[in-house]
Amino acid sequence: QVQVVESGGGSVQAGGSLTLSCTGRGFTYSSYAMGWFRQEPGKEREGIAAIYTPGGTTRYAESVKGRFTISQNNAKDTVYLQMNSLKPEDTAMYYCAWKGGPFDSVYAFLYPEEYNSWGQGTQVTVSS
Repeated sequence: QVQVVESGGGSVQAGGSLTLSCTGRGFTYSSYAMGWFRQEPGKEREGIAAIYTPGGTTRYAESVKGRFTISQNNAKDTVYLQMNSLKPEDTAMYYCAWKGGPFDSVYAFLYPEEYNSWGQGTQVTVSS
């Protein structure tokens, strides 16, 4: 069974930076995606960044493009989310997720319903 665990959340002032990490194990596919999602209380979960192995194709939500960067380690079992120029509206619970196999389209990279395994989440709070 695939498991993913996030770390690195915390509190930061607007304009600051944070890096989230997500380590997975038990991968059962040679091609897979790892993505970052966030959710505020009472709102739907939003896909913000994802990376596909093999190849390293990435996709970002418009709300974070140019500020957040997703990357992975050489072993391809850990992904990072570097978050710069943070805004109060970035405050949310951040989740890492894993999906085995291909997507029907690159747009589906950020669809929560595509992902099979989820971490427990890590809180990011940005104060003004």
